[in-house]
Amino acid sequence: MKRVQILLSAMLIALASACNFTEEIHINEDGSGKLSINFDGSEMMEMAGEEMAKTNEKPIDSIISFKTFLEEKKDSIAQLPIEEQEKLKKLEPFNMRMVMNPEKKEMMFDLFSEFKNVSEVNDAFGAFQDASTIGGKSNPQQGPMKPSEQPTEVNYSFQKNKFTRTAKIVDQELFQQQLDSLQGAEMFLSGSTYTLKYHFPKKIKSTTAEEATFSQDGKTLIYEVNFMELMKNPSVLDLEVELEK
Repeated sequence: MKRVQILLSAMLIALASACNFTEEIHINEDGSGKLSINFDGSEMMEMAGEEMAKTNEKPIDSIISFKTFLEEKKDSIAQLPIEEQEKLKKLEPFNMRMVMNPEKKEMMFDLFSEFKNVSEVNDAFGAFQDASTIGGKSNPQQGPMKPSEQPTEVNYSFQKNKFTRTAKIVDQELFQQQLDSLQGAEMFLSGSTYTLKYHFPKKIKSTTAEEATFSQDGKTLIYEVNFMELMKNPSVLDLEVELEK
C-alpha cells in the first residue's frame, strides 16, 4: 500500500506540471464497453529522470483497484460527510495502472473501467483528478481522505446510434480559481494536449467535431485540442457523433 501512495503522490505532482492526456472509449454494439483516461508523463520524466534515477527507486508497473483501496480505507471514509463519501464512491468502478521508470524516462497513469452503459462512467476526468488527491491524503495519521472539488463535470450518452459528450461548469467561482492557479504555468502547458479517441461498432455517419480525423475503417474518431484551451472552455470538446444504421 505504501508503494501505491508513492505512485499516487507522484501522479499529483505530474498533474501539476505536465498534461498530455488521451481519453479513449470503446463502445460495443449493445452499448457496453471500456473507458480509459491515460496520462503520458514522459516529457516530465525527460527533464527530471536523471535526478530521479539517482534515488535508486526500482521501476514500478502496478495496477490498483479503487474498490479494494476504498474498502481498506472505509473507516476513514466513514468519518466524512455523506456528500464526500458519495464522491469517493464514484471511484469504485475504476482501476488504475501506474508505470514509472526513471532510467527509461517513462511515466504513465491509466485510469480505466468497463461499463454496461457509458453514462456509468460520467466525468471520468474528474475521477482521475480525485484519484491523485486521494494519493496525497491516504496516510491515516493525516485524517480522513477527502475528494477534491471539481468545478466542471462531463456527461456521456449513447442511444439509438447517437453518441454525445457534454461538459458544463458546476461551480463558477471554483472554475475561476482553477483558471487563476494555472496562469503561472500557461507558458509551460501551452504545448500540452487532450485527445479524444472514440471507437464505435459502426461507421461514423457525421459528427459536430469539424476538426476530428477518422480511422481508415471509419469507426474511430480522433479529436485533439490544446490542454489550456480545454481548461479555459470545458465545452470545447462537446460533440455529437451519429453512426450509420
